[in-house]
Amino acid sequence: MSNKQKKSKYLAAVGGQALMEGIMMSGPKGAAMSLRLPDGTIETTPKKMKRLKDKYKILGKPFIRGPISFVESMVFGYKCIMESAEKTSLDLTVDEGEKQSKLDKWLTDHFGKKMMTVIGVISIIIGLFISFGLFMWLPSLLFDEVAVKLLHVNVMWKALIEGVVRIILFVTYMSLVSRMKEMNRLFMYHGAEHKAIFCVEADLPLTVENVRAQKRFHPRCGTSFIFVTIILSILVSSVISIVFAGTPLVDKRPIWMAVKFLLLPLIMSVGYEFNRLAGMHDNKLLSLLAAPGLLMQRITTKEPPDDIIEVGIAALKAVIDEPDEADAAVDMTEFSAETAREAAVPETEEPEM
Repeated sequence: MSNKQKKSKYLAAVGGQALMEGIMMSGPKGAAMSLRLPDGTIETTPKKMKRLKDKYKILGKPFIRGPISFVESMVFGYKCIMESAEKTSLDLTVDEGEKQSKLDKWLTDHFGKKMMTVIGVISIIIGLFISFGLFMWLPSLLFDEVAVKLLHVNVMWKALIEGVVRIILFVTYMSLVSRMKEMNRLFMYHGAEHKAIFCVEADLPLTVENVRAQKRFHPRCGTSFIFVTIILSILVSSVISIVFAGTPLVDKRPIWMAVKFLLLPLIMSVGYEFNRLAGMHDNKLLSLLAAPGLLMQRITTKEPPDDIIEVGIAALKAVIDEPDEADAAVDMTEFSAETAREAAVPETEEPEM
């Protein structure tokens, strides 16, 4: 097998998600979750991820698989995050002699061990309402009440201005969140996930030294997908706002919101295929188009220390076919410090962010 064939073996075949003190990876052998437990050990657990495309082949076709994969990943990722939180940081037990509040007692009596699930569901519902209000309703409200009524801006600019406001809100929100201690550590695991995937895509042995040398900005990241989706939404909505300017389709906010929701699956499908394409090919045009998503990853990923890199390696090894030990030994002999420097692309070579 040639070097080119080897390097393409895992392109678009592996993916992952940062967890609370851990990383979930999916690959040819399935999915697995590795966690750094409070005692310092790494626990790796195989996870069963059911995909609709395995049952219905048509759902795995291009421009159909995008929204399906996104929803499945969200549901599966949520379950992994809740499990990682329970195992690594949250202790819901009450010491003997410690008095529970009436609310705690009611929750314990009615839900018991399902309390984390209940809290998680409530958090998701609240989060969806906040996301809709902040990133969908607020930009539209600002345009109607400020841009149109006060500044007399033509309605044909509606989608563009809303999109710019949405991007500003999104970047500001993520920047503020990244300052939280817990989220900063989560973003370190996010960086380790990307570095480990880059390492295996480059056909290098999964060692701390090799993984550390890789970039932390990956074109197939979910952050890039969200950003690409926002940009595509701006472009498509702009066309609609120009063509249907002055009609209820654009002027009536509830109808405008409904139109954008109906377009979302199509936009997500295109964004998903673009992300796969950008992750599998390296050319100047794709790099230019992928630059905004990579820019956002300077916020959503952080450089991980070696103990976090070890967790990423453990998770990735569980879902790929590792090379024979003899081959790995030869690879390690040939993998000099100079080779490591060549394999790693300095952050300064990424698009200016």
